[in-house]
Amino acid sequence: QVQLVESGGGLVQAGVSLRLSCAASGSIFSIFTMGWYRRSPGKQRELVAAITSGGTTNYADSLKGRFTISRDNSKSTAYLQMNSLKPEDTAVYYCNAENMFYSVISWGQGTQVTVSS
Repeated sequence: QVQLVESGGGLVQAGVSLRLSCAASGSIFSIFTMGWYRRSPGKQRELVAAITSGGTTNYADSLKGRFTISRDNSKSTAYLQMNSLKPEDTAVYYCNAENMFYSVISWGQGTQVTVSS
C-alpha cells in the first residue's frame, strides 16, 4: 500500500508563490507516476501536472510555464512549484500515484490553496 501526504497549502495573495509537497510512504517501489490534481468548487477534478520516475512531465496546457512539477525519488516526494498565483488557482490540491500499468494506487487527502486578490 502507498500513503500520500500533501503539505504546503495555505492562504496567499495573488502574485505570490507556493510550493506543495507530496510525501509517499509504504510500497513506494510500485510508484511509476506521481501527479497533482486540483478541484475547485463547482468544477471537476483536473490534472495539474504529472511526472514519471524517469522525469517525464505532463502539464495542463494552461499552467505550463507557471507551475512546475518535480520529484525526488530518493525522498519519495513530489513537489509542485506554483508561481504567480491567481484567484482562479484556488482549489484543493491532491497528490496521486500510479503504477507502471497506469492504475491509480493512492490519493492523498488534499491540501487547500486559497488565493486572494
